[in-house]
Amino acid sequence: MEATALKTYSIEEYVQQEEKADFKSEYINGQIIPMTGGTTNHNQILGNIYAELNFAFKKLDYRVYMSDVRLWIPGKHIFTYPDLMIIKGEPIYYENRQDTIINPNLIIEVLSPSTQNYDKDGKFSAYRTIKTFQEYVLISQTQVHGEKFIKTGPKKWLFQEYYQEDQAINLELSNISLNFADIYHKVNFI
Repeated sequence: MEATALKTYSIEEYVQQEEKADFKSEYINGQIIPMTGGTTNHNQILGNIYAELNFAFKKLDYRVYMSDVRLWIPGKHIFTYPDLMIIKGEPIYYENRQDTIINPNLIIEVLSPSTQNYDKDGKFSAYRTIKTFQEYVLISQTQVHGEKFIKTGPKKWLFQEYYQEDQAINLELSNISLNFADIYHKVNFI
């Protein structure tokens, strides 16, 4: 039996396809991978976090971007859509495209059962190649649980875990805390 070769796409082909598409896709080293849809819990958690951070940073020099802004990771040849990115200062755009940035300082992912392994391993490995990237937060949508990784030096990361409803995740980037009560407001675990 003969193996079927996967089509490899150029960056230009991906960007052109993405501009016309009805759904988002990631680009990983020449392959285009459609992204799955979200759940109401995923959407509620992401909206809660965005609202808290956007308000907290209102008068500070930070930008908060949700999952419609694309990230280019040049060291891995990946375009992806993190759930939430924070940039201190001004965004740096990939080839002056207003829909694609290259300089996040903090990334937050809301874990889905189908993507949590990729978010914890593959994406985190790719994100670590970004020079400006300093902090990574993972939030569960199925239970009260969070994980945080802080860059402490070259190739050194500190891990912290949160799992109690009265806890808060302190963001080192800005010294702002995200309380689980706010993160999980109006979320129903089934």
